[in-house]
Amino acid sequence: MNRNVLASILVLISALLCSKLPNELFLKFSLCALLSLSGFFLTFYLIPKVGEICKNKELYGRDLNKESPEPVPESLGIVSGTVYLTCAILSQPLLVPVLSPMLGQYNAAMTSICFMMFLGFADDVLDLRWLIKISFSFLATLPLLVAYSGPTNIIIPRPFRGLLGSEYDLGFFYHGYMALIAVFTTNSINIHAGINGIETGQSVVVAGAILMHNYLELGGPHANAHLLSMFLIFPYLATSLALFYYNWYPSRVFVGDTFTYMSGMTFAVAGILSHFSKTLMLFFIPQLLNFVLSLPQLFGFRKCPKHRLPIFIKKTNKLHYSENYTLINLTLYLFGDMHEKTLTTVLLLFQAFCCFIGFAIRYSHAVTDVFYESGYLLPVS
Repeated sequence: MNRNVLASILVLISALLCSKLPNELFLKFSLCALLSLSGFFLTFYLIPKVGEICKNKELYGRDLNKESPEPVPESLGIVSGTVYLTCAILSQPLLVPVLSPMLGQYNAAMTSICFMMFLGFADDVLDLRWLIKISFSFLATLPLLVAYSGPTNIIIPRPFRGLLGSEYDLGFFYHGYMALIAVFTTNSINIHAGINGIETGQSVVVAGAILMHNYLELGGPHANAHLLSMFLIFPYLATSLALFYYNWYPSRVFVGDTFTYMSGMTFAVAGILSHFSKTLMLFFIPQLLNFVLSLPQLFGFRKCPKHRLPIFIKKTNKLHYSENYTLINLTLYLFGDMHEKTLTTVLLLFQAFCCFIGFAIRYSHAVTDVFYESGYLLPVS
Protein backbone atom coordinates (compact mmCIF):
# COMPACT_ATOMS: atom_id res chain seq x y z
CA MET A 1 0.00 0.00 0.00
CA ASN A 2 1.48 3.32 -1.09
CA ARG A 3 1.05 6.66 0.67
CA ASN A 4 1.00 8.62 -2.59
CA VAL A 5 -1.70 6.35 -4.03
CA LEU A 6 -3.92 7.03 -1.00
CA ALA A 7 -3.30 10.79 -1.33
CA SER A 8 -4.18 10.58 -5.04
CA ILE A 9 -7.46 8.85 -4.16
CA LEU A 10 -8.30 11.76 -1.85
CA VAL A 11 -7.54 14.29 -4.58
CA LEU A 12 -9.75 12.43 -7.07
CA ILE A 13 -12.65 12.21 -4.60
CA SER A 14 -12.38 15.91 -3.75
CA ALA A 15 -12.31 16.80 -7.47
CA LEU A 16 -15.46 14.72 -8.05
CA LEU A 17 -17.28 16.38 -5.14
CA CYS A 18 -16.21 19.88 -6.22
CA SER A 19 -17.39 19.27 -9.79
CA LYS A 20 -21.03 19.43 -8.70
CA LEU A 21 -20.76 22.52 -6.48
CA PRO A 22 -21.77 26.03 -7.53
CA ASN A 23 -19.04 28.67 -7.78
CA GLU A 24 -19.65 30.16 -4.32
CA LEU A 25 -19.12 26.74 -2.72
CA PHE A 26 -16.39 25.42 -5.00
CA LEU A 27 -13.64 27.46 -3.34
CA LYS A 28 -14.92 26.76 0.18
CA PHE A 29 -14.94 22.99 -0.23
CA SER A 30 -11.63 23.12 -2.11
CA LEU A 31 -10.11 24.76 0.97
CA CYS A 32 -11.70 22.07 3.16
CA ALA A 33 -10.21 19.40 0.86
CA LEU A 34 -6.80 21.09 1.10
CA LEU A 35 -7.04 21.11 4.89
CA SER A 36 -8.05 17.46 4.82
CA LEU A 37 -5.13 16.52 2.58
CA SER A 38 -2.81 18.32 5.01
CA GLY A 39 -4.48 16.33 7.80
CA PHE A 40 -3.72 13.11 5.90
CA PHE A 41 0.01 13.88 5.73
CA LEU A 42 0.10 15.14 9.32
CA THR A 43 -1.58 11.96 10.58
CA PHE A 44 0.80 9.91 8.46
CA TYR A 45 3.76 11.69 10.07
CA LEU A 46 2.51 11.61 13.67
CA ILE A 47 1.40 7.99 13.99
CA PRO A 48 4.91 6.44 14.17
CA LYS A 49 6.01 9.16 16.60
CA VAL A 50 3.06 8.72 18.93
CA GLY A 51 3.28 4.94 18.52
CA GLU A 52 6.76 4.94 20.02
CA ILE A 53 5.53 7.04 22.94
CA CYS A 54 2.67 4.57 23.53
CA LYS A 55 5.09 1.63 23.56
CA ASN A 56 7.38 3.42 26.01
CA LYS A 57 4.38 4.07 28.27
CA GLU A 58 3.38 0.38 27.92
CA LEU A 59 0.21 1.24 26.06
CA TYR A 60 0.39 -1.63 23.60
CA GLY A 61 -1.22 -4.93 22.75
CA ARG A 62 -0.06 -8.14 21.11
CA ASP A 63 -1.23 -9.44 17.76
CA LEU A 64 -2.63 -12.84 18.75
CA ASN A 65 -3.12 -13.91 15.13
CA LYS A 66 0.63 -14.10 14.52
CA GLU A 67 3.13 -16.88 15.15
CA SER A 68 5.33 -14.64 17.32
CA PRO A 69 3.11 -11.91 18.82
CA GLU A 70 5.11 -8.69 19.11
CA PRO A 71 4.08 -5.57 21.06
CA VAL A 72 1.97 -3.28 18.85
CA PRO A 73 1.18 0.31 19.93
CA GLU A 74 -2.47 0.66 21.00
CA SER A 75 -5.03 3.46 20.75
CA LEU A 76 -3.50 5.23 17.76
CA GLY A 77 -7.01 6.32 16.82
CA ILE A 78 -6.29 9.22 19.15
CA VAL A 79 -3.93 10.64 16.49
CA SER A 80 -6.30 10.44 13.53
CA GLY A 81 -9.19 11.59 15.74
CA THR A 82 -7.36 14.65 17.04
CA VAL A 83 -6.17 15.67 13.58
CA TYR A 84 -9.69 15.10 12.20
CA LEU A 85 -11.30 17.32 14.83
CA THR A 86 -8.66 19.99 14.16
CA CYS A 87 -9.41 19.93 10.42
CA ALA A 88 -13.17 19.94 11.01
CA ILE A 89 -12.96 22.91 13.39
CA LEU A 90 -10.67 24.86 11.04
CA SER A 91 -13.17 24.19 8.23
CA GLN A 92 -16.03 25.69 10.24
CA PRO A 93 -15.55 29.31 9.01
CA LEU A 94 -15.96 28.00 5.46
CA LEU A 95 -19.60 27.18 6.25
CA VAL A 96 -20.42 30.89 6.56
CA PRO A 97 -22.69 32.30 5.17
CA VAL A 98 -24.23 29.45 3.14
CA LEU A 99 -24.71 27.06 6.06
CA SER A 100 -24.84 29.60 8.91
CA PRO A 101 -28.22 28.32 10.20
CA MET A 102 -26.62 24.88 10.68
CA LEU A 103 -23.55 26.03 12.63
CA GLY A 104 -25.19 25.17 15.94
CA GLN A 105 -25.77 21.62 14.75
CA TYR A 106 -22.19 21.47 13.46
CA ASN A 107 -20.88 22.47 16.90
CA ALA A 108 -23.10 19.86 18.53
CA ALA A 109 -21.70 17.26 16.15
CA MET A 110 -18.14 18.20 17.14
CA THR A 111 -19.07 17.93 20.83
CA SER A 112 -20.60 14.45 20.43
CA ILE A 113 -17.67 13.18 18.36
CA CYS A 114 -15.13 14.59 20.84
CA PHE A 115 -17.00 13.00 23.77
CA MET A 116 -16.99 9.58 22.10
CA MET A 117 -13.31 9.82 21.25
CA PHE A 118 -12.60 10.61 24.91
CA LEU A 119 -14.76 7.66 26.01
CA GLY A 120 -12.94 5.35 23.61
CA PHE A 121 -9.53 6.43 24.86
CA ALA A 122 -10.68 6.02 28.47
CA ASP A 123 -11.82 2.50 27.62
CA ASP A 124 -8.46 1.69 26.01
CA VAL A 125 -6.64 2.81 29.14
CA LEU A 126 -9.07 1.77 31.90
CA ASP A 127 -10.94 -1.14 30.25
CA LEU A 128 -14.40 0.12 31.19
CA ARG A 129 -17.37 -2.20 31.74
CA TRP A 130 -19.95 -2.51 28.95
CA LEU A 131 -22.69 -0.93 31.09
CA ILE A 132 -20.59 2.19 31.56
CA LYS A 133 -19.73 2.39 27.86
CA ILE A 134 -23.33 2.03 26.72
CA SER A 135 -24.55 4.56 29.30
CA PHE A 136 -21.99 7.16 28.25
CA SER A 137 -22.73 6.47 24.58
CA PHE A 138 -26.29 7.64 25.20
CA LEU A 139 -24.99 10.67 27.10
CA ALA A 140 -22.74 11.60 24.18
CA THR A 141 -25.76 11.92 21.89
CA LEU A 142 -27.37 14.61 24.08
CA PRO A 143 -25.71 17.66 22.40
CA LEU A 144 -26.75 16.26 19.03
CA LEU A 145 -30.36 15.66 20.08
CA VAL A 146 -30.70 19.10 21.67
CA ALA A 147 -29.34 20.84 18.57
CA TYR A 148 -31.45 18.82 16.12
CA SER A 149 -34.06 21.05 14.51
CA GLY A 150 -35.27 18.84 11.67
CA PRO A 151 -38.59 17.06 11.23
CA THR A 152 -39.70 14.36 13.65
CA ASN A 153 -42.31 12.78 11.40
CA ILE A 154 -41.91 9.61 9.36
CA ILE A 155 -43.46 8.73 6.00
CA ILE A 156 -45.62 5.62 6.33
CA PRO A 157 -44.98 2.93 3.69
CA ARG A 158 -47.91 2.40 1.34
CA PRO A 159 -48.95 -1.06 2.65
CA PHE A 160 -49.63 0.41 6.13
CA ARG A 161 -51.31 3.70 5.24
CA GLY A 162 -54.79 2.30 5.66
CA LEU A 163 -54.03 1.90 9.37
CA LEU A 164 -51.62 4.75 10.12
CA GLY A 165 -52.17 7.40 7.45
CA SER A 166 -49.57 8.87 5.07
CA GLU A 167 -47.24 10.13 7.79
CA TYR A 168 -46.88 10.09 11.56
CA ASP A 169 -45.19 12.52 13.94
CA LEU A 170 -43.10 10.60 16.49
CA GLY A 171 -42.21 13.72 18.46
CA PHE A 172 -39.98 12.86 21.42
CA PHE A 173 -39.69 9.23 20.31
CA TYR A 174 -37.90 10.36 17.15
CA HIS A 175 -35.11 11.68 19.38
CA GLY A 176 -34.99 8.27 21.03
CA TYR A 177 -34.65 6.70 17.59
CA MET A 178 -31.73 9.02 16.79
CA ALA A 179 -30.03 8.15 20.08
CA LEU A 180 -30.34 4.44 19.30
CA ILE A 181 -28.85 5.01 15.83
CA ALA A 182 -25.82 6.76 17.36
CA VAL A 183 -25.28 4.10 20.04
CA PHE A 184 -25.57 1.33 17.44
CA THR A 185 -23.10 2.83 14.98
CA THR A 186 -20.47 3.48 17.66
CA ASN A 187 -20.66 0.01 19.17
CA SER A 188 -21.27 -2.00 15.97
CA ILE A 189 -17.91 -0.95 14.50
CA ASN A 190 -16.29 -1.73 17.84
CA ILE A 191 -17.51 -5.36 17.88
CA HIS A 192 -16.79 -6.03 14.18
CA ALA A 193 -13.06 -6.25 14.89
CA GLY A 194 -10.22 -8.60 15.67
CA ILE A 195 -8.12 -8.87 12.49
CA ASN A 196 -5.65 -6.44 10.95
CA GLY A 197 -7.24 -3.59 9.02
CA ILE A 198 -10.90 -4.45 9.57
CA GLU A 199 -11.81 -1.52 11.86
CA THR A 200 -10.22 1.15 9.69
CA GLY A 201 -11.12 -0.63 6.44
CA GLN A 202 -14.86 -0.87 7.10
CA SER A 203 -14.91 2.76 8.26
CA VAL A 204 -13.14 3.98 5.12
CA VAL A 205 -15.60 2.07 2.91
CA VAL A 206 -18.64 3.49 4.76
CA ALA A 207 -17.18 7.02 4.65
CA GLY A 208 -16.68 6.68 0.89
CA ALA A 209 -20.28 5.48 0.47
CA ILE A 210 -21.59 8.44 2.49
CA LEU A 211 -19.65 10.91 0.34
CA MET A 212 -21.00 9.27 -2.81
CA HIS A 213 -24.53 9.55 -1.42
CA ASN A 214 -23.90 13.23 -0.60
CA TYR A 215 -22.64 13.78 -4.14
CA LEU A 216 -25.76 12.22 -5.67
CA GLU A 217 -28.03 14.34 -3.47
CA LEU A 218 -26.36 17.71 -4.07
CA GLY A 219 -28.98 18.53 -6.71
CA GLY A 220 -31.88 17.50 -4.47
CA PRO A 221 -34.12 19.28 -1.96
CA HIS A 222 -31.71 18.70 0.95
CA ALA A 223 -28.54 19.85 -0.80
CA ASN A 224 -27.33 22.03 2.10
CA ALA A 225 -27.73 19.20 4.58
CA HIS A 226 -25.63 16.92 2.38
CA LEU A 227 -23.05 19.66 1.95
CA LEU A 228 -22.76 19.76 5.75
CA SER A 229 -22.17 15.99 5.71
CA MET A 230 -19.39 16.45 3.15
CA PHE A 231 -17.63 18.95 5.42
CA LEU A 232 -17.89 16.42 8.27
CA ILE A 233 -16.93 13.25 6.42
CA PHE A 234 -14.19 14.28 3.99
CA PRO A 235 -11.65 15.27 6.71
CA TYR A 236 -12.57 12.05 8.52
CA LEU A 237 -11.86 9.99 5.39
CA ALA A 238 -8.49 11.73 4.89
CA THR A 239 -7.21 11.09 8.41
CA SER A 240 -8.64 7.55 8.51
CA LEU A 241 -6.86 6.60 5.28
CA ALA A 242 -3.54 7.52 6.89
CA LEU A 243 -4.39 5.33 9.89
CA PHE A 244 -5.54 2.55 7.56
CA TYR A 245 -2.06 2.53 5.99
CA TYR A 246 -0.49 1.61 9.34
CA ASN A 247 -3.31 -0.67 10.47
CA TRP A 248 -3.31 -2.80 7.31
CA TYR A 249 -1.77 -6.27 7.47
CA PRO A 250 0.67 -6.65 9.12
CA SER A 251 -0.52 -4.01 11.57
CA ARG A 252 2.12 -1.65 12.88
CA VAL A 253 -0.45 0.01 15.15
CA PHE A 254 -3.79 -0.88 16.73
CA VAL A 255 -6.54 1.73 16.49
CA GLY A 256 -8.27 0.95 19.80
CA ASP A 257 -11.79 1.83 20.89
CA THR A 258 -10.75 5.47 20.48
CA PHE A 259 -11.11 5.13 16.71
CA THR A 260 -14.14 2.85 16.56
CA TYR A 261 -16.25 5.00 18.90
CA MET A 262 -15.21 8.22 17.20
CA SER A 263 -15.95 6.73 13.78
CA GLY A 264 -19.40 5.49 14.71
CA MET A 265 -20.42 8.85 16.16
CA THR A 266 -19.08 10.68 13.09
CA PHE A 267 -21.26 8.55 10.82
CA ALA A 268 -24.25 8.97 13.13
CA VAL A 269 -24.09 12.78 13.25
CA ALA A 270 -23.70 12.94 9.47
CA GLY A 271 -26.70 10.66 8.90
CA ILE A 272 -28.90 12.39 11.47
CA LEU A 273 -28.11 16.03 10.67
CA SER A 274 -28.25 15.42 6.92
CA HIS A 275 -31.47 13.35 7.17
CA PHE A 276 -30.30 10.04 5.67
CA SER A 277 -30.28 7.78 8.73
CA LYS A 278 -32.20 5.01 6.93
CA THR A 279 -29.75 5.08 4.02
CA LEU A 280 -26.90 4.99 6.54
CA MET A 281 -28.30 1.75 7.95
CA LEU A 282 -28.15 0.25 4.45
CA PHE A 283 -24.41 0.93 4.46
CA PHE A 284 -24.20 -0.82 7.84
CA ILE A 285 -25.62 -4.17 6.66
CA PRO A 286 -22.47 -6.15 7.64
CA GLN A 287 -22.46 -4.49 11.07
CA LEU A 288 -26.16 -5.29 11.50
CA LEU A 289 -25.49 -8.92 10.56
CA ASN A 290 -22.54 -9.10 12.95
CA PHE A 291 -24.66 -7.59 15.73
CA VAL A 292 -27.45 -10.15 15.22
CA LEU A 293 -24.92 -12.99 15.21
CA SER A 294 -23.37 -11.60 18.41
CA LEU A 295 -26.62 -11.36 20.40
CA PRO A 296 -26.26 -14.72 22.25
CA GLN A 297 -22.85 -13.64 23.56
CA LEU A 298 -23.72 -9.99 24.14
CA PHE A 299 -26.69 -10.97 26.32
CA GLY A 300 -24.79 -13.66 28.21
CA PHE A 301 -26.43 -16.78 26.77
CA ARG A 302 -23.01 -17.92 25.60
CA LYS A 303 -19.58 -17.23 27.05
CA CYS A 304 -18.23 -13.94 25.73
CA PRO A 305 -14.44 -13.47 25.95
CA LYS A 306 -12.92 -10.00 25.66
CA HIS A 307 -11.43 -10.76 22.24
CA ARG A 308 -13.74 -12.90 20.12
CA LEU A 309 -10.99 -13.94 17.73
CA PRO A 310 -10.77 -16.83 15.30
CA ILE A 311 -8.14 -19.54 15.91
CA PHE A 312 -4.65 -19.03 14.48
CA ILE A 313 -3.18 -22.22 12.95
CA LYS A 314 0.60 -21.90 13.10
CA LYS A 315 1.25 -24.80 10.72
CA THR A 316 -0.65 -23.19 7.83
CA ASN A 317 -0.39 -19.53 8.93
CA LYS A 318 -4.16 -19.30 8.43
CA LEU A 319 -7.17 -18.50 10.59
CA HIS A 320 -9.80 -21.10 11.51
CA TYR A 321 -13.26 -20.30 12.84
CA SER A 322 -13.78 -20.40 16.60
CA GLU A 323 -16.99 -20.81 18.61
CA ASN A 324 -17.46 -17.06 18.88
CA TYR A 325 -20.53 -15.70 17.11
CA THR A 326 -19.14 -13.07 14.73
CA LEU A 327 -19.26 -12.32 11.02
CA ILE A 328 -15.52 -13.02 10.88
CA ASN A 329 -15.99 -16.56 12.20
CA LEU A 330 -19.08 -17.12 10.03
CA THR A 331 -17.01 -16.21 6.95
CA LEU A 332 -14.34 -18.72 7.93
CA TYR A 333 -16.99 -21.37 8.64
CA LEU A 334 -18.60 -20.90 5.22
CA PHE A 335 -15.48 -20.50 3.06
CA GLY A 336 -12.80 -22.35 4.99
CA ASP A 337 -9.52 -21.30 6.55
CA MET A 338 -7.96 -18.10 5.21
CA HIS A 339 -4.83 -16.06 5.63
CA GLU A 340 -5.57 -12.99 7.76
CA LYS A 341 -4.89 -10.55 4.92
CA THR A 342 -7.19 -12.50 2.59
CA LEU A 343 -9.93 -12.61 5.22
CA THR A 344 -9.78 -8.84 5.73
CA THR A 345 -9.92 -8.29 1.98
CA VAL A 346 -12.98 -10.56 1.64
CA LEU A 347 -14.81 -8.76 4.46
CA LEU A 348 -14.04 -5.31 3.03
CA LEU A 349 -15.25 -6.40 -0.39
CA PHE A 350 -18.44 -7.62 1.29
CA GLN A 351 -18.76 -4.22 2.99
CA ALA A 352 -18.39 -2.48 -0.39
CA PHE A 353 -20.90 -4.88 -1.98
CA CYS A 354 -23.43 -4.15 0.77
CA CYS A 355 -22.96 -0.41 0.19
CA PHE A 356 -23.65 -1.03 -3.51
CA ILE A 357 -26.80 -2.94 -2.54
CA GLY A 358 -27.74 0.00 -0.33
CA PHE A 359 -27.46 2.37 -3.28
CA ALA A 360 -29.50 0.00 -5.44
CA ILE A 361 -32.27 -0.07 -2.83
CA ARG A 362 -32.15 3.70 -2.22
CA TYR A 363 -32.14 4.73 -5.87
CA SER A 364 -34.18 1.98 -7.50
CA HIS A 365 -37.68 3.06 -8.56
CA ALA A 366 -38.71 -0.60 -8.69
CA VAL A 367 -38.01 -0.94 -4.95
CA THR A 368 -38.93 2.47 -3.57
CA ASP A 369 -42.19 2.85 -5.52
CA VAL A 370 -43.57 -0.22 -3.75
CA PHE A 371 -43.39 1.64 -0.43
CA TYR A 372 -43.34 5.37 -1.27
CA GLU A 373 -44.26 7.85 -3.98
CA SER A 374 -41.40 8.71 -6.28
CA GLY A 375 -39.27 11.30 -4.53
CA TYR A 376 -35.93 12.69 -5.52
CA LEU A 377 -34.17 9.80 -7.20
CA LEU A 378 -31.58 9.43 -9.93
CA PRO A 379 -33.01 10.29 -13.34
CA VAL A 380 -34.11 7.24 -15.27
CA SER A 381 -33.19 7.20 -18.96
